[in-house]
Amino acid sequence: MVSAQRERENKYDVGLDFLVPDLGGLVPAGGRIEAGEVNLTSDYYDTADWDLLRQHLTLRRRTGDTDTGWQFKVPSDKARTELRVPAADGETVPDELAALVTGIGLGKPLHQVAALSTRRHTHRLVDRDGKLLAEVADDLVHATVGGDAAAVSQWREVEVELGDHGDESLLTRIDKRLTRAGAGPSPHASKLARALAGNQYPRGAAEGSTTAERALTEYLDAQVQAIVAGDVWLRRGLDPIHATRVGIRRFRSTLRVFSKLLDAEARTNLDAELSWYAGVLGEVRDRQVQRKRFAEKVADLPDELVMGPVAARIENDLLAEQHRHLDHAMAALDGDRYRTLLDTLAQWRTDPPFLAPPAPRSITKATRKAGRKAEKRLTTAVAGTDDAALHRARKAAKRARYAAELAAPILGKKKAKKKVATYKKIQQVLGEHQDSVVAADTLRALGARAGTTPGENGFAFGLLYGLELQAARRAREDAARLAR
Repeated sequence: MVSAQRERENKYDVGLDFLVPDLGGLVPAGGRIEAGEVNLTSDYYDTADWDLLRQHLTLRRRTGDTDTGWQFKVPSDKARTELRVPAADGETVPDELAALVTGIGLGKPLHQVAALSTRRHTHRLVDRDGKLLAEVADDLVHATVGGDAAAVSQWREVEVELGDHGDESLLTRIDKRLTRAGAGPSPHASKLARALAGNQYPRGAAEGSTTAERALTEYLDAQVQAIVAGDVWLRRGLDPIHATRVGIRRFRSTLRVFSKLLDAEARTNLDAELSWYAGVLGEVRDRQVQRKRFAEKVADLPDELVMGPVAARIENDLLAEQHRHLDHAMAALDGDRYRTLLDTLAQWRTDPPFLAPPAPRSITKATRKAGRKAEKRLTTAVAGTDDAALHRARKAAKRARYAAELAAPILGKKKAKKKVATYKKIQQVLGEHQDSVVAADTLRALGARAGTTPGENGFAFGLLYGLELQAARRAREDAARLAR
């Protein structure tokens, strides 16, 4: 059985003679620091082409402490989730985990690729009730990586993991003490990535890259991480569809806004494939949004106006469509087209096909252009009556917002934050308009079915239809005010 644990961890590179500083004063009154030592052995599994690690995922079998068993680490945002399966006899990856990595592994077989042994000295910060606030682990690591010729390396590092009862401020205070003692943030996502440093494993924007290049590469990398995590969560039976589609939208927006910086053929091909996958997931997401929206709208109607099994008609029809589209999406995850997309994204997240090293001026210029385009489209759209024009203005506002997010290291956080807030507001208002337009079309279809079914009638659907048209008009008026 697979269990999950959310982790928040910082990693530091230190020298072999590093001394962990005094952590006293970081625990609350009555708390204490518990010291310990443990020897760990971790066997890492991947494909022959390192497909898991290319997507920043690690799969290992650990022995030597309370974490004994199989562990699959999936990063997302500022934290990561560790999926665990208890240890079993043999060295074969458990079926539960093998099923979760089949997409990221591109359907290739998994085998042991490295073995790490760690002598760990732990400093556990606990409160007066013995609840864990944070753990500082001082690790001496010995790594052996397989291949044509085995590579052996050794180093020290420090890991700081937030406990279930700790908060972010504690991580900040520990960070200050470690930094003053000579520790530096580790550029490696995992011990396995550190063991592979110096060989052909890609690690992201190279040292010496420009601020603009790092901004673009890191932004694209973050969006791929959302898509990759979505693959794993879908296979677990969870619902990451919205987060996955947001990652796709941000990626596609970057391809378009900064198109002059990227190889045209590679950009166009990837944009088309991301559009295809977003469409597959969008069919599911649309039904999810509509089911929730219509359930709330029906609940708000007076009982005497809800004639017939209105809620049941909406839920049954839309849920059936949602399941059908979800089945299609799950089938797509195991198809060659999707695996090719994942393989391409793995290449882009570390080595985007730049035509030349991007300069800060090219980022600011493209960001300003995206903003002007959003404002122009909004002004034009509110002057007319075309719903499609408002939808195009909404998409332009999204691109301007995402461009400002990406450009924050160049524009400055304060200026970028202001731009993001402006275009996010436009996006939200126009999103309300688009949701009402789409909802009205769906209600018209549902009402037509109900009107020809014995025991039902289309009255409530017509009423809801009218309310959606009113909501669309209000959103258009709000958009007109934003355009002034």
